[in-house]
This record gives sequence, C-alpha cells and structure tokens, in this order.
Amino acid sequence: MLRVSSFAGVSRLAAALVLGLTVSACETLESINPLNAFADKGPKSDIGPDQPAEVLFNDGLARMEKKQYEQAAKKFAELDKQYPYSNWSRKALVLSTFANYEAGEYDDAIASGRRFVQLYPADPDAAYAQYLVGMSYFNQIPDITRDQERAEKALIALDEVVRKWPRSEYAGDAKRRVQVARDQLAGKEMEVGRYYLTRRNYSGAVNRFREVLVRYQTTRHVEEALMRLSEAYMALGIVPEAQTAAAVLGHNFPDSPWYKDAFKLLESGGVGPRENTDSWISKLFKGFQRSVGL
Repeated sequence: MLRVSSFAGVSRLAAALVLGLTVSACETLESINPLNAFADKGPKSDIGPDQPAEVLFNDGLARMEKKQYEQAAKKFAELDKQYPYSNWSRKALVLSTFANYEAGEYDDAIASGRRFVQLYPADPDAAYAQYLVGMSYFNQIPDITRDQERAEKALIALDEVVRKWPRSEYAGDAKRRVQVARDQLAGKEMEVGRYYLTRRNYSGAVNRFREVLVRYQTTRHVEEALMRLSEAYMALGIVPEAQTAAAVLGHNFPDSPWYKDAFKLLESGGVGPRENTDSWISKLFKGFQRSVGL
C-alpha cells in the first residue's frame, strides 16, 4: 500500500479553515442565515438530544485539536445532520472530510469530500475537499500484484484538482501524485505483460505493452515496454515491428540498458534496429514528441 504522510498544506489549511469559521457568540442563527435554515433540525441525532450548532462545532474543533479525529468526525457529521444545507453544515462537511482522512477512515472521507464538492463546487474549499478525496484513494494504492482500482480512482480524483483548480496550492502536489499513480498503473500492465510472455501468449503480451505506451508514455516503464515489444514481436515472427520497437527505444533512450538488450535480441535473429515510419509505434512516439514540443 502506498501510504504517504499527509501533504504539509493539508494540516495548515485545515487550521486556516478553522480560523475562518469563528462565529461570534453574540451572532444569532438568524443573522448567520436569514432564511433560518436551522429551524428544521433534520433527522434525529445519533448521539443523544439535539444540541446547539455552536456546541457541536466547538466540540468537534476541540477534539481535532487533541487529534481525536474519529470523535471529531462524528461531531461534524452530527452537525451536518442536525443543520443540513446551512453554513454550519457546509463547514462541518469539509472538516469531517479532513478528520476522517486523518483518522484513516478513507471511505468516509471520500463520501463527505465528494458530497462537499457536489453541493458547493464554487466554494473556496472545494479544491481542498477534492484533494482529500484523491489522497484518500492514493493512500490505499496496493502493490502492483493486486487490483489497481484505487490507483485508477486516485489518478482521476487528483487529476480533477489539477484541471479544475490549477492555481490552488494543492495542484502541484496533486500533479506529482498523478504521476505516481500513472507509474503504478503502468507497472501493473508490465507485470501482466511479462506473465503473458512466460506463458507464450505473445499477442496478449503485445496488448499489455502497447497499453503502457499509449496511456502511460511518461512513466519509467516505457523503456522496458519497448524492449518487451521487440521480444514479443520477434517471437510472433513480426520482425519489422520488433525492429521498429528497438529503433524507437534506441532513438529516445540511447543509453538505456533495455536498448542494449533489444539490440542483442535482434542481433541473435540476424537483424538490427530499423524504424518503419508506418508502424503504430513510430506514429505514437512522433505524436508524443509533437505534443511535448520535442
């Protein structure tokens, strides 16, 4: 599991968020919400009689300060339940997301973070909530021998932070996490592709290595994927594609040990690297080079 310590900005911004939530004791509920949304208490409490919003909120903050995150999350969840769609609920929702994240209750953090973004997409804290959703998935990424559904979801959630809030202070870290998740997914494809090679399922192997080149071309697995394509295509007797894979590998990564392996492999078959510009491999890399300005 890729459990990574919390991004430094998470705790800092949580503190800033709390400071922004201070409500004067003399403020009435009506002055905070002219529509008096608190008049309808919503569902019955799970932790006893209904309590004033200020009490629940301050209790939640106090528990967060003591790092009692599970208890804090329960207080904020109760506040959200008793005062739905209010300003109290809005702030409680993002704080419960943070508290659940810190407690390692990732599924709960994902649920509350998603709900916050859906209800308040234009809120200044929406990027924060979405980042926590992505990090909740990210911290559950398993090793490549297991299913990578969480890695895929982490990639999607964190990429949304980068796309929708590119100027937020979460965007840079989210972008780095996206690359890690992409590398993990590429690693899974490589593992399956290598397995197919050992089973002499060369067509299946080609499909897996092709996936690495098409979807994860900026990861560290590309060099090996090109060499393995040479290996699989040689085994299939499709020599021109094997030569092209090796030629593209040598052109883009001339010092790679994988290129040396590919060269030796082709040499043992009486041929050498030679690029066929009509090959899908050649076209794919030319398109990639244009997209990155090479």
